[in-house]
Amino acid sequence: MRVALFVTCVNDALYPATGIATVRLLERLGVVVDFPAAQTCCGQPQFNTGYRRETVPLVRRTARAFEGYEYVVIPSGSCAAMVREHYPKLGETALPARTYELTEFLVDVLGVTDVGAYFPHTVTYHPSCHGLRSLGLGERPRRLLEAVKGLELRELPGAEECCGFGGTFAVKNSDVSAAMGQDKVRGAASTGADVLCGADNSCLMHIGGILRRQDAPQRALHIADILASTEEEPLP
Repeated sequence: MRVALFVTCVNDALYPATGIATVRLLERLGVVVDFPAAQTCCGQPQFNTGYRRETVPLVRRTARAFEGYEYVVIPSGSCAAMVREHYPKLGETALPARTYELTEFLVDVLGVTDVGAYFPHTVTYHPSCHGLRSLGLGERPRRLLEAVKGLELRELPGAEECCGFGGTFAVKNSDVSAAMGQDKVRGAASTGADVLCGADNSCLMHIGGILRRQDAPQRALHIADILASTEEEPLP
């Protein structure tokens, strides 16, 4: 099976290790991964701030970049939701049907939950809003985490509450955003877990920034980084 990786702006610019982990994971499962070099921003920031006309060229460019691929895999619920939920409103209907968020692709297309991962740490999982509400990922990420050797999954209080990032929301409503992030960090701290895991590095950037400023012992980590880690190739 051959897929195209849509790595997203946040991963490309700030979390390239997550993109590398996604490729390692998929290749370990027998998937051939291509990286179309023409990919750029999916247009979500423009769309969410009301610049719908300016979003259309990005939508068309993205659709052209991923032409010919049966599956397009995105390690981000946020960007996957943009393509699946909003591209049809802007005239692009072919790409959404071929686009999958990473955990959705693993469980629904490859039919696996045990990906051969090894991560000997306690973990609590934060379901980001787009994955939870727009894509309906449900228990897929948790099922994948529960199958990881050595991992102990702990329930996150208020898990379904927004972390406060929301892209441009964090800029326009910074005080509210920070307060919501603090609530999420307190909930994560109460679990005593070593790692707060999520499927969106945008949310993890927000939560992780608060953790670092507080010198908290927890770290924020994308689920791809955990699933790619094995006894032979541990997380760097």
